Amino acid sequence: MRILAAGKTDVGRKRDHNEDAIVLAPDLSLYMVCDGMGGHSGGEVAATTASATIVRYIREQRARIEAFDDSNVSRDALLRLVEEAIQQASAAVYAVATSEQGKAGMGTTLTMVLCTRTIGVMGHVGDSRLYLRRAGRVYQLSEDHTYVAELVKRGVATLEQAKKGPYANVITRAVGIQKTIRPDTLTFDLLPGDTLLLCSDGLTKYLESNEELGPFLDADHVDGTPGRLVDLANQRGGADNVSTVVLRAVGDDGEASDGQRTTEVNLKLDTLRHVVIFRHLDMSEQCKMMSIVRAMDAAPGEVIMREGETSDALYAILTGTIEVERAGTVLRVLQTGEHFGEMALFNSRPRSATVRVKAESRLLVVERARFNELIRKEPQLGVKLLWSFAQVLSLRLDDATSLLSGSHSGFGESEVTSPFKL
Repeated sequence: MRILAAGKTDVGRKRDHNEDAIVLAPDLSLYMVCDGMGGHSGGEVAATTASATIVRYIREQRARIEAFDDSNVSRDALLRLVEEAIQQASAAVYAVATSEQGKAGMGTTLTMVLCTRTIGVMGHVGDSRLYLRRAGRVYQLSEDHTYVAELVKRGVATLEQAKKGPYANVITRAVGIQKTIRPDTLTFDLLPGDTLLLCSDGLTKYLESNEELGPFLDADHVDGTPGRLVDLANQRGGADNVSTVVLRAVGDDGEASDGQRTTEVNLKLDTLRHVVIFRHLDMSEQCKMMSIVRAMDAAPGEVIMREGETSDALYAILTGTIEVERAGTVLRVLQTGEHFGEMALFNSRPRSATVRVKAESRLLVVERARFNELIRKEPQLGVKLLWSFAQVLSLRLDDATSLLSGSHSGFGESEVTSPFKL
């Protein structure tokens, strides 16, 4: 798979100098947008220092990119590489800010993506953004580090109310304000036809919705897209510098593996969405979950989970047939798209049934250790997952109450999706 890329940065209609910086480094599979701040030349210095530091670090570490083999281990290695590069950038900007007169307090937003073979790895700080256009929809993969976004996330104010507040332009995280920084990182599968947009808030402040980007990102050729997006921002006011980088993933002609991989990735996402506790996740959160799952093949007769023993994983069926039995009696046959074992993510009690493969199957596996690691790193995601799990327990309690009262007339939702407390 190849990446086609184009970018443009523009001063806008109101500013007298450009404090943005963009990077297109196809030899490193690295693309980036930085939006500096700090007044006078401070913002420009911060943006160029951060971007140059990351390019240099990634170049020094390019062997780690070349070693990528699409395993979970190598995906995690690239995620760490992006985190390290941003830490290097923050330290470099902070060093300049604290040693040169007139540069105190300067910093920069930073949104970068490392594209290698089959995946993208995002690194993000601030309110520049990363969008994904896939299958006719536009998804925002980055989360704004702003006071406005924080108010909306906490339910304190609507987006419209927060934008009218006195702190509407406050950024809560930026590279270089301190020596170290906590970046958001994300790995996601890249599929042929995917289009990515990295941009500064000089564009996004003029967008009415994510879907407005669709016609621009659907263009047959990416070369002219950055300029058209810059023109859009300038036509609507151009009050800030505006920078855009557009990437298109292109499959190799006649490469059957591209189609197979697209089918597998979409199947994994669809299967994950069918799991009750994951059904409310947005695309960015689904990508975070996908980063910790693995696929496994299982042969007929193989026992996945045994009654009376503990287990430490949730399983979702990508393809195949699974039997659930208790004391030698088959209770239910599970098919593609169904799942079992979600209780194992939250406790290590002995399982109440045996799960055996009936026909050759491929399973999606979420292990408790990796799940716990993810929710510790992403507490907001953890809250959403625990809230969904509480709903599942509530439904099961309702079903149990109905059974005890004799008024149970059929399967409740929790029974349909996962009828046994495995």
